[in-house]
Amino acid sequence: MSEFIPVRAFDDNYIWVLRGGTHAAVVDPGDADPVLEYLAAQNLRLAAVLVTHHHPDHIGGIEELIERHPAPVYGPRAEKIPGRTHGLGGGDHIRIDEIDVAFTVLDIPGHTSGHIAYYGVDSLLCGDTLFACGCGRVFEGTAEQMHASLRRLAALPDATRVYCAHEYTLANIAFARAVEPDNTALAKRESEARALREADRPTLPSTIAYEKETNPFLRCHEPSVATAAARRAGHALPTPVQVFAAVREWKNRF
Repeated sequence: MSEFIPVRAFDDNYIWVLRGGTHAAVVDPGDADPVLEYLAAQNLRLAAVLVTHHHPDHIGGIEELIERHPAPVYGPRAEKIPGRTHGLGGGDHIRIDEIDVAFTVLDIPGHTSGHIAYYGVDSLLCGDTLFACGCGRVFEGTAEQMHASLRRLAALPDATRVYCAHEYTLANIAFARAVEPDNTALAKRESEARALREADRPTLPSTIAYEKETNPFLRCHEPSVATAAARRAGHALPTPVQVFAAVREWKNRF
């Protein structure tokens, strides 16, 4: 059996370690030190590095990590990833035999132009595209791309566990409640997330089902979100993509 372990880095990053038996795969290691400490403490051998996109807090530790623990590095072929041995794009499949797991690669551009996600073992490794109750900023892509990427993720099975890369949940919930103040699922989620953080525990993983209930960026087709976005924008927003763009701009300034 494999399991995901959150290794904390920087102020709010999670470097997910997928461990099985005596081996582990590491996701988006922006900092090598906490990963090296965890591998040593658990007497684990590195089987692979999985990368979702090129931002420094996701790739900064790769070279030191593979210098100490040589292993294949999987990452988006459309972006510059240090040490990458396997360039990936949507529809590709990878298997990590040492921990007996396999993933399908999804193209999810928007946050960056070549951002990818890994879907397998009923889990989604989505980097900075989908957050618990939020989504990443649109830095390199377009609102249309980001909305399509989020819809692609929302189409995954409801039980899919969502392992995103940052502990942003409480701040995201505060914004989501500004968009949908009458969403009772959000009120429940805020209480649960606050209790977890007060216990110094991660609010992750989430699930696709929970995101569809509470995440405004996955709810742009809902009248409550569309109405709030149009009121904020000061004009009609006829399409879900326009709603998404308005909600994302609202969150940028929140």
